[in-house]
Amino acid sequence: MALYTTFAEVHADELVELAEAKKNDGYRFVQMLCVNTEEGIDALYSFMKGDSLENYTIKGIDAATQSVPSVTGSFLAAFPFENEAHDLFGLNVTNIAIDFKGGFYKVAMDKPMTVISPAQKAAREKAAKIAAAKAAKASSVKPSEEDLEKKLAGMDPEKAAKVRAAMEAKAKREAEKAQAEKQAQLEEKLAGMDPEKAAKFRAAMEAKAARESAQKGGE
Repeated sequence: MALYTTFAEVHADELVELAEAKKNDGYRFVQMLCVNTEEGIDALYSFMKGDSLENYTIKGIDAATQSVPSVTGSFLAAFPFENEAHDLFGLNVTNIAIDFKGGFYKVAMDKPMTVISPAQKAAREKAAKIAAAKAAKASSVKPSEEDLEKKLAGMDPEKAAKVRAAMEAKAKREAEKAQAEKQAQLEEKLAGMDPEKAAKFRAAMEAKAARESAQKGGE
């Protein structure tokens, strides 16, 4: 028998009504599982009837400020999963029929499934700094090229030449820095790949760079 699987997104305030509808339609509760993502916690609920497996995900939950309602009013079997989500991910699930109040698991640290490695933390902080720098750069008001040319035209020629040289040098430094950051991010990504796959990816990049270099040389 073939299994037909579907995936859809749902909001937290729609969850209880969804569970009630699935119960009334003869579905059974399969699982609730959580995944820690960059945007927050994703909570996935699965329901099954015959050969149909339906999955609904609440995406990007901020455990510090948001909560999700329990579906145990329709499916009592969900209580172990919801207690697990609370103990391991810190997800606040309200009105669980059988609520262990944080004692479902005996763990050495709070919310262990949200702990990230030092490398992941450094990568996130670096990405946040880059995003902040880009936002600050985009929000700064810069003179248009036309205005700049008018200003340079009114300068002493020797001084204008120095300003142009300084601007070109700055632009070159910024381009080199951006390229270095891009390369560092790529190397980090490659380091996490399967070695064979990473080698193929590098070879493809080198071949592309060689083609681009040959095209520029022929122009």
